[in-house]
Amino acid sequence: MSSKNMQKLFILMLTVVLGLTLAIPTASAKVPDFNGGVLDEYEYEEVFFLTGYPIKFTGKATVTEKENKNLLTTTYKFTLTSDYGDKLTRNVVYVSDLKNHVTKSQTTSNTTIKSYTEKVTMANKTTYTLDDYQFSQGSVIDNRPATDYYSGNVIARKIYIRSAKSGRTTFNDKITVYMDGRNVGYKNFWGSTDTQFIDYEIVAPEGTSFVTSKVSDSKSRVLEYEQHTPSLSSFVGGHAVISSSNIVSEYEYNIPYYAGTGTIYLNKEKTPKVERLIVPKFRDIAKHWSKPNIEKLYSLGILDESSNFFSPDAAMKKDLFTVGVAKAVDLRVLEEKPTKKNSTKKALFEDLDVKDPNYVYIESALNKGIVSPVNKDKFGAKDSITRAQAVTIIVRSLGLEGRAPTPGYTTKFVDDNKIPKEAKDSIYVASELGLIDPDKKNRINPNEVLTRGKASQLLVRYLNFLESDLKQNYRDDMLYFN
Repeated sequence: MSSKNMQKLFILMLTVVLGLTLAIPTASAKVPDFNGGVLDEYEYEEVFFLTGYPIKFTGKATVTEKENKNLLTTTYKFTLTSDYGDKLTRNVVYVSDLKNHVTKSQTTSNTTIKSYTEKVTMANKTTYTLDDYQFSQGSVIDNRPATDYYSGNVIARKIYIRSAKSGRTTFNDKITVYMDGRNVGYKNFWGSTDTQFIDYEIVAPEGTSFVTSKVSDSKSRVLEYEQHTPSLSSFVGGHAVISSSNIVSEYEYNIPYYAGTGTIYLNKEKTPKVERLIVPKFRDIAKHWSKPNIEKLYSLGILDESSNFFSPDAAMKKDLFTVGVAKAVDLRVLEEKPTKKNSTKKALFEDLDVKDPNYVYIESALNKGIVSPVNKDKFGAKDSITRAQAVTIIVRSLGLEGRAPTPGYTTKFVDDNKIPKEAKDSIYVASELGLIDPDKKNRINPNEVLTRGKASQLLVRYLNFLESDLKQNYRDDMLYFN
């Protein structure tokens, strides 16, 4: 199931508002169908192998989707040509049955074929017409607060009738293509990657050939600093969000009776989009070591300060850090329409205020298990947050705390015995992900109160992980080391 399809699913599952000050559409990567092709905003390309030789087709590909209750219908239309005058037309309709397992925070999807037509007409008048298509795909999506992770498997069979003329005589024979594949991916506010592997076994009268396609579509947003060069200005620079999209493909083929073996690469990249952000003007961070971190977070609206002073060496409070994490990932928050019934809604804890614009983020973080209260009455909103507490919030938002070893393990830090029990898994995972580093004496200092400057550094590392590290793991590591 494509990540764009999943975006529809998430809308079905929750009524949400996007609370981040920076209003950018959610990124969603999508590998086009199951043919190893690539596309940008102008053109689609794929390689066709049924002739016994690789032939590149290019042209137009369109995708439309319709959602009705728990059924998602996706339609693909391809109109392609080759440099040799060959033509390919293909129309496909898939139907996905979506099931939301609320208590498990997971969604499953089973996809079948509704209709499939395809015809390839070669310049020499030989045609390949799809006669039968059997298809089945199953996917599971693990819905985590900051990122959704998914995996799917596909099995299919295509039967073509090949027609060729010799004089006045038409010869027909059959070519069968067996397909077996899988796809993996993730989606969050800062990016998404959909990576697909398909193995094709092509059984023709001339013999059997094999093709493997690897294709990965990635969309990402990265922050870049833009220098403001005039010296007579009220600011020296600011940040921009660069939104980009890139899809790469690789075909490896072994056609012993004709083309032999080889590899073909395809690549498409959409034109990047630039959005400038507000310029921070704090007066007390000019020479502070965490200035770049603070300015990034302020520009994004993650740290929304009304004062001209940031106080980078003051303690970070629990409520502000929780809100910062929620805004950093555009945490989905439930917006209730005002009614007489909820007009007197009470806060979950006595030290929270429902009238605070940031209350919805803390409430959502609590409901999703990202953050824990002090006790049944108090959240601890104005408590100074420790490194262990901050790291736990971040790792829980990623849904990766379960990647720690079986309980009873010891971390590599010399102050392992000082790590709170409830934070040990998160600190282990954060260290493995490169989100935190020990000091020169190999101490992680879990109970140290984080200053606002250090908390800003941790949040920026978190953003970098969402922007780049997941893409590396789900594209480059999969394509080149799998």
